[in-house]
Amino acid sequence: MTWVVYILFCDQKTFYIGITSNLNKRLKEHKSGYSSYTKKFSEIKLVYQEKYPKKSIAEKRENQLKGWSIAKKKALIAGNKDLLIKLSKSFESGEDRR
Repeated sequence: MTWVVYILFCDQKTFYIGITSNLNKRLKEHKSGYSSYTKKFSEIKLVYQEKYPKKSIAEKRENQLKGWSIAKKKALIAGNKDLLIKLSKSFESGEDRR
């Protein structure tokens, strides 16, 4: 079974990060108001996804991404590896550039 870590962009202002083994079904749940967190949003857009072979690995990645700054999430979604590295180095050196 493949597990997916995904990022949603809700109402053009909030990121939601989750994992699932069935992305299409989970997206329908988010958009139909089934999810308690995302039911308050009118616009939900899938903006990023990564696949993993084990749930435990996907859960670790999900928790890692949830701890990231908005700037790092945006760099990941945009595929901007240089900025992502720069932001990671800034964080490691004690600077947090959100």
